[in-house]
Amino acid sequence: MESSLDQKLKNFPYKIILASASPRRQELLRSLGFHFTVQPSHADESFPNHLSKHEIPLYLADKKAKAFGRELLAQELLITADTVVWCNGKIYNKPADFYDAKKMLQALSGKMHQVYTAVCLRGANKSLTFYDESKVFFKPFKDEEIEYYLLNFKPYDKAGSYGVQDWLGYTGIDKIEGSFYNVMGLPVKPLFEHLMQF
Repeated sequence: MESSLDQKLKNFPYKIILASASPRRQELLRSLGFHFTVQPSHADESFPNHLSKHEIPLYLADKKAKAFGRELLAQELLITADTVVWCNGKIYNKPADFYDAKKMLQALSGKMHQVYTAVCLRGANKSLTFYDESKVFFKPFKDEEIEYYLLNFKPYDKAGSYGVQDWLGYTGIDKIEGSFYNVMGLPVKPLFEHLMQF
């Protein structure tokens, strides 16, 4: 027996292209029930200095969509996303190396930080960009914990130098206010709602 939602997902009117190499975003979108292909966008992640904390990921998600290598066909829907970490008036994006990542985690240690993930949905004739915010509360870290994490998990592709779904998330997060999945890299609840209405 098939539900009406099964039929809607099977007959979804767009061919979805996820422009992200992130295995976490791929896993989350697949878990929503959508079929898609992956074609990563290679836009640089620079942004104007005047942008506010939530405007930065909105700008970058839109920039990634505009950097897609060709015009979209009528039945194609491109999804791009960007996640940033914000703490004490400073943005923490992807670290350059071990030492940069260590400095980031030392700065986030024992503090609350905000995670903003923005998503851009772009079709041939329309687009929509939105974001979600979560607050993450870290315990104070010992340097040996930070070094163990960086050497064993190498989170250099992650904003703020950590993954909520791995060792540092397990051992270091006191609480999260907002969506866990937004911290993971995709605000799945609003994404599902927007995709069904696009």
